[in-house]
Amino acid sequence: MRLTGRRRPARRLFPVFLLAALLMLLLSACGKDDPQARLEAAVQQLQDNLEARDSGAVLDQLDKRFRAQDQFDAQWARQTVLLLFHRYAQVKVVSLGRQTRIDPGSALTGHTEAQLLVTGAQGLIPERVTPYTVRLEWRRDGDDWKLYDLKWE
Repeated sequence: MRLTGRRRPARRLFPVFLLAALLMLLLSACGKDDPQARLEAAVQQLQDNLEARDSGAVLDQLDKRFRAQDQFDAQWARQTVLLLFHRYAQVKVVSLGRQTRIDPGSALTGHTEAQLLVTGAQGLIPERVTPYTVRLEWRRDGDDWKLYDLKWE
């Protein structure tokens, strides 16, 4: 029995598939090895975790030696995140913009500066109408970036 349509031999299509597979592999490898892309992904993941109110995921992104405002540690962060997510369910943090870069002096350190608004059920929280400026310092841990230091104004 003969088919009416023409079939291309498989050996002619194999190089096209091979080329496409190699191209996809190269493109995915480039993104994985780029520390700047990984840092930006970590920052986005932190924002997503905060918006999802996923305290475990937020805390997993903290460095073992995390500190905030030069006086708070990871235990403070744990208590604060749990309090915010559970006691103040209507409070949300909205990012107005951010800039992220790797420290030119050390490829193991990254910095993010962001402008954030804190909102509640009725809109802006009354005691703070202007955005907070938040500075985050990240430390590279293998292929991952962990939040090491947090400061805000």
